[in-house]
Amino acid sequence: MERARLIRHAIIAVVLLSGLIWSMAEAQQEMKAASFPEGGFLVTGQWLREHQGDDNLVIVDVRSEKDVQQEGGTYIADAIRLPWSTFRFSDTAYGIGDRFVGVEEARKILGSAGIARNSTVVLYDSVKNDGGATASYLFWILDLLGHEKMHLLEQGIDGWIAAEGAVTRQARKAEPVLYQVPAGAVRVDRLASEQFIYDRLGDPLYTVLDVRSREEYLGQKPNMGLTGSVLKLGHIPTAVNVDYRLNWVDSDSKAVKSYRELQELYRGFDPSLPVIVYCHSGRRSSFTYFILRLMGFEKVILYDNSWNGWGRHQALSLIHI
Repeated sequence: MERARLIRHAIIAVVLLSGLIWSMAEAQQEMKAASFPEGGFLVTGQWLREHQGDDNLVIVDVRSEKDVQQEGGTYIADAIRLPWSTFRFSDTAYGIGDRFVGVEEARKILGSAGIARNSTVVLYDSVKNDGGATASYLFWILDLLGHEKMHLLEQGIDGWIAAEGAVTRQARKAEPVLYQVPAGAVRVDRLASEQFIYDRLGDPLYTVLDVRSREEYLGQKPNMGLTGSVLKLGHIPTAVNVDYRLNWVDSDSKAVKSYRELQELYRGFDPSLPVIVYCHSGRRSSFTYFILRLMGFEKVILYDNSWNGWGRHQALSLIHI
């Protein structure tokens, strides 16, 4: 009896300690988000649990069907499914893959998914796919449209499960609505073209940021084009390189680094000046776009065509020199 009592007390102590550790970790995460100038953009699983019943809240799973199935086939309870690839198309006329579908088509897609102008949108993927680096693409689209209330869920569905949030095997089917974009609301300055960048090469007011791996940046690892051909090696002239993966604490948890750590990573960048970010197709650079916005950078510009556009051998034919 005495031994059973001791074992029961030990189990209770372990459970209480685990709860305390989890609570402390969650509190640290909340404090971390609050320290960013735009900390509201980054939310935790616990935050979502507390706000899941809010009016106009829409939880969006951006993962592909393949990724969902590989990760157990579950969704955050009450989430709708809107794969990020829905907003992309391959432009065979120009030979560029994975291009943004454009503002008007994006508006239609959002509305058909039940997202309205006044919706509070929570975007998520997973630690495996891709630690925020696909959810961030929809964040950029919403930012481009001038949407006011959007959040990225840190560590995605994994962060939700760690917060003991409920999951389901069926995504919610939303009623279509009209997603309205008021005149002048679209932030066209958040999207760059080849010509826009070419005209600003060497301009000290603009920083061009390549977020690919060091090997890609140096031309040691090629990127492939739409047809499977190797794109030009190297990087845009004057571009500096900060691998998007450096925004994470580590590659296992894919938690976002603290504000102080990110300030050190982007030391020398001026938050008041424009930063143009690019990668191979716009996905990875959308994550750095999100991080810079989180840090209070207002003039962040995504070069969506990225190396798919600039790295084509005929790319300069699009630029009117």
